[in-house]
Order: sequence, then C-alpha cells, then structure tokens
Amino acid sequence: MLVGQVLHRSGVRSTHLQLASLGSVALCIGFWARAKGYDQDERGNAERRALFVGLWPPMFWLMGQSVEAYER
Repeated sequence: MLVGQVLHRSGVRSTHLQLASLGSVALCIGFWARAKGYDQDERGNAERRALFVGLWPPMFWLMGQSVEAYER
C-alpha cells in the first residue's frame, strides 16, 4: 500500500503536511536564532538541533505530494 493512501485513510491531507513543512522551516530558523544567544559550549548542540529540524521540510513536503497525488 502506498504511503499516500495510508496517510489519506488516516485523515492526513496534503495541506496538513505542506503546512508542517513550512512550520518546520520556521522552527529551524527559531532554533538557529536562539542558538546565537548561548555561550560557545552550548551553541554547538543548539545549532545541531536546528540542523536536525532543518532536515524535516523536504520529507514533509514529499509526503504531502504523495498524499496530493492520491487525492487526485
């Protein structure tokens, strides 16, 4: 069974995933901006957290495209 079908049947729509993608971009920018306020010892961990969250938008966007293809 395709991912789009499973997500669509569970109530997730393509708009939800595309908004999650945009929200994770904003979260990444927020984490990165907050990292500037930490001292040098803690900044590396905060920047790694921002980079980790920065990997999410393409995943959410592609999942949204999969659901959108199924919705058509």
